[in-house]
Order: sequence, then C-alpha cells, then structure tokens
Amino acid sequence: MRVLVVNAGSSSLKISVIGREEETIAAASVAHGDTGALIQFTATHAPLDASGHRIVHGGQDFSAPALIDDEVIARLEALVPLAPLHQQVALDGVRTTMRALPGVPAVACFDTAFHATLDRAASTYAIPAAWRQRWGLRRFGFHGLSHQWASRRALELTGRAEAGSRVVTCHLGAGASLCAVRAGRSVDTTMGFTPLEGLVMNTRSGTVDPGMILWLIRRAGVDSAEVEEALDRRSGLAALSGTDGDTRHVMAAAAAGDDGARLAIAVWVHRLRQSIGAMAATLGGVDVLVFTGGIGEHEPLLRAETAAGLGFLGVALDAGANAAATGDADVSATEAGCRTVVVTAREDRQIARLVRARLG
Repeated sequence: MRVLVVNAGSSSLKISVIGREEETIAAASVAHGDTGALIQFTATHAPLDASGHRIVHGGQDFSAPALIDDEVIARLEALVPLAPLHQQVALDGVRTTMRALPGVPAVACFDTAFHATLDRAASTYAIPAAWRQRWGLRRFGFHGLSHQWASRRALELTGRAEAGSRVVTCHLGAGASLCAVRAGRSVDTTMGFTPLEGLVMNTRSGTVDPGMILWLIRRAGVDSAEVEEALDRRSGLAALSGTDGDTRHVMAAAAAGDDGARLAIAVWVHRLRQSIGAMAATLGGVDVLVFTGGIGEHEPLLRAETAAGLGFLGVALDAGANAAATGDADVSATEAGCRTVVVTAREDRQIARLVRARLG
C-alpha cells in the first residue's frame, strides 16, 4: 500500500509518500495554501492507495483514526477555533487531496488521540462541572503522533522493553509539548484544551496566568480577538527576542550579544526544564528522555542547556555525542542513570501505520 501523507504543521505543509516497507518514496514541503503544489505532487506519484492526514484536534468525538467523509469534515470544522494555526490548513489539504484522488480512501489521524489514555486527574480542569459537561472542557493534549513515534523509537534505541518503561518525550519545534509515557501509554502532557497551553513556543506564549488575560480584557480594554491573536502569533520567542521567533535566528542574535534574545532562550529553557520535572513526577522517575522535532533534533546547545539542570533525574550528556548527533542517536554520558536520545520526528510513518491499520 502506497500512502500519501499530508502533515499540516503551524509553519508548513509536509507531504510524502510512504511505501509498504515504510520507506519514503518521495517527500516535499510546501507553503500553506499552495494547492497547486499539492495536486502536482499527488499526480507525480500516482498511483496511490490511500491518503492519511494529520489533524491536530479531534475533540471528544475522535480518539482513533477515522475514514473521512463530509460528516467528519463538518465535525472537524467546528474545532477550528481551538487550533487556529493548524486545523483549517489541515482541512484545506483534505479537500484538495480528496478532489485530486477521487475514490481513494482518506483517513484522519489525530494528534489528540494518543492522549485519550490520560486518566481523569491528568485531563480534568478544576472549573465548574456545568462548564465541563456543557462544553466538553478538558485537557486533550497534542503532538500525539510525534510522541507516539518518538517514545517507541526511543525504547528501540536503548534496548528497553515497553513494559514498565518511563519515557519523557520532548517535541520541540515551532509548536512544542512534552509527554509522559508509561509502558507505551500517554499519562500526562503539557498542552491542554488547545495547543496554546504549556511550553514557550516560537510565536505562542504557552501557559500564562488566566487572571492576566481577564485583566487585559476588562481593565486595559484590549479586545479579546487581539488577545487571542497576540498569544498565538505574536508571543513566545518572537515577543521576547524581537525576532520572528525562529530558534535559529534567536540563537544567532543571542550569540551576537542581544539581551532580548538571551532572555528568550533563558525563559524557554527554564520552562522546558520545569515541565520535564513535572512529567518525571507523574511517572515517578524517568528511564529515557527524548528530544525530537526541529529544535529537539538540530539544536545541540539547547539540548545541553536543558540537560544541565536535570542531573537530579540522572540526566547527563556526552558532549561529543550530543554535538555530533544526526538522525536517531543516543547522546547519554556513560554513567547517566537516565538515557537521553535524539529521535528524528517521523509523524509521516506513524500516520501511514495508522492508515494501514484503519483500512485493514
């Protein structure tokens, strides 16, 4: 089965064709809204047996891959306000692909599905029950496709059995989140009802005091739409550093002595270390710490900065291995009690696996 995978991220649309042995037959990255490039890619690599689509938010309705039809699309449209940087782009990709591949089954694979195993203590907000029941307000978690792939690959790299394993996965890209994985199941994560909660990200604020938001709207007179736009698109590393928020640009500015960029990195690392500690507390310790995503894979200095504050968890890096890491690699110091690995994000392979399983 040749599966077309369409992965809508917050900054680009990644498309690939995955073969029956999970080999990558072709891959490309195109700008959001470039339907012509998506159609051309699809035509070039026909015939295709199925398409798989990364959908960030499945809400309460979808906890497993779903065959896409008009009804499914309509239900996913209703969730666009909860993931404004991703959901509409993904659905646009679905429609374009289904027009280009009439009669070819399309499967939605959800970032929230891996976190369906969160227990009530981890998924419940301490808010009025009437709100939770009426509007389905709960912690969903995101990046599940990446966390699922990375946690399994980490166990393969370290030779550990899944049973009893305690893994913390750090998906660090333009969007970022952590996941505590016990014996292959998500038991805690940093993102919540939307992909805005948790870590500091490229343009997203991560967790802030909700009282501050109320103050901005009620006391400072800032329009709620402006608050939403600012927290999603004008906060995070971009706001702190005065750059576009791309980590490479922030790191370059910091190296040149820019104080705002240095503060941005310090805040980013502080929140990341703090949150890794929280995931470790949920698990009762950590056997493997995983770095994945664009930043997690390609910024050894940030990996080293993060690990430097986690010695109490048994984390220690081999400086040479960390600096030289390419692809999947164990970068742990020999004496480390917790193994640290770098895993290439392969949401495309995970999606292809789920598509094949869904279609039997």
